Amino acid sequence: MTGRDEWTGTLQLALDHALDHLSGSDARPVGATASLDELRARLGRALTDEGVPPHDVIDELVRDVEGGILNSTGGRFFGWVIGGTLPAALAADWLVSAWDQNAAIHACGPAEAVIEEVAGTWLKQLFGLPNTASFAFVTGTQMAHVTCLGAARHRLLARAGWDVEDSGLFGAPAIRVLTSSERHGSVERALRVLGLGRRSVRSLPCNDDGQLAPSTLAHALADSTQPTIVILQAGDLNIGAFDPFAELIPIARKHDAWVHVDGAFGLWAAASPRYRHLLRGVELADSWTNDGHKWLNTPFDCGYAFVADPKAHRGAFSHRTSYTMFVDGARDQIDWTPEWSRRGRAVPTYAAIRQLGRNGIADLVERCCGHAHALVTRIGRLPGASVVREPTINQGLVRFLDPHPGATDMDHDRRTDAVIAAICASGEAFFGGTTWRGRRCMRVSVCNWQTCEADIDRAVAAAGRVLGRPTM
Repeated sequence: MTGRDEWTGTLQLALDHALDHLSGSDARPVGATASLDELRARLGRALTDEGVPPHDVIDELVRDVEGGILNSTGGRFFGWVIGGTLPAALAADWLVSAWDQNAAIHACGPAEAVIEEVAGTWLKQLFGLPNTASFAFVTGTQMAHVTCLGAARHRLLARAGWDVEDSGLFGAPAIRVLTSSERHGSVERALRVLGLGRRSVRSLPCNDDGQLAPSTLAHALADSTQPTIVILQAGDLNIGAFDPFAELIPIARKHDAWVHVDGAFGLWAAASPRYRHLLRGVELADSWTNDGHKWLNTPFDCGYAFVADPKAHRGAFSHRTSYTMFVDGARDQIDWTPEWSRRGRAVPTYAAIRQLGRNGIADLVERCCGHAHALVTRIGRLPGASVVREPTINQGLVRFLDPHPGATDMDHDRRTDAVIAAICASGEAFFGGTTWRGRRCMRVSVCNWQTCEADIDRAVAAAGRVLGRPTM
């Protein structure tokens, strides 16, 4: 028999280390300080014949990863689109590991299956999506794209008289994909996984605001009658642009196209009275994606897929076996996800939404947008810096200019990358770079619940110190 004492020492040790990590956020560098070689030397032990006491495993693990853990849980991490972790969500995630349920079917984890039902319903309400839409909890928007576009492939080919689940793609009617030039790379990867391939994609140019214009989409749809998926953006990666859904989706509908919305973080704007106008008409689409581990601040990994046509969604993924137990009236998660064995990732989402409530989520979104605007405009006013794009929501761009006479765009690109690297090396803040419309920029992304005005002040000061150096 295993009693409480078998667990207490090791779990308490892990708790102590975790609290040290979380509470020391303000004092630690934001970026990693250990080199690749150092981490390999510490962690790359030889495989032993005998085991190690769990207490020693945890102590040595924490010691050996020192300097190799990004401080992305803190308020001064502005790289990529990575949120922190809410206390309730983190604690719930620990319970998920302790409960150790396989959240594949209701019978294998009844409570977690019901939690997923409830959390999925709450998310649809927060995003303003149809209450009849189906949903799936997946690892992130990458697999949410696979899920949604798998449902799209199912319905489009069924309408063309082809059963893709039975016959595969060899000999099937070709599906084309229309999307803007600002699409995220996860879209292409999903299409590759689904067998549609890169050549199925036709990139359409955006306007100056990073949006797909209605006339551009209408022209593209008019030149072919083949089965079509249209992919729209709800908050693109660089400037947070939103396509005009209320105008674009009816155009796609006239051509029987499936409309998929990449809302990895932008869909959270629906929770804010100040920003939800950006999503007008988004509920008319056929499918949507979002990440909980971004703006909702749940632990990794946590993504959501929503499909307006549950029949197409279930048709693409459901499976039955003779050894599986099914409960009448229950929702079996395996019918909606591309996974079989999976953790109960809906539990942290449930906890995060309960901790924040509607008003707390709206406040989180609006605070992050305000902080992003402050970062971009304040850094952009520093000598040697230039605002490239003020944030629509929580994403903006800054560029750093080479001060030498006759400096070229290539010189400015090098200067921008050098300033970003120097800010990150200072340990005061973490930013990433991107190429937007042919120019290197520092991308500012704010979606951490802990970010405060003091964090913004420290990041701006760090940028000012770097820009004030005579040489770099």
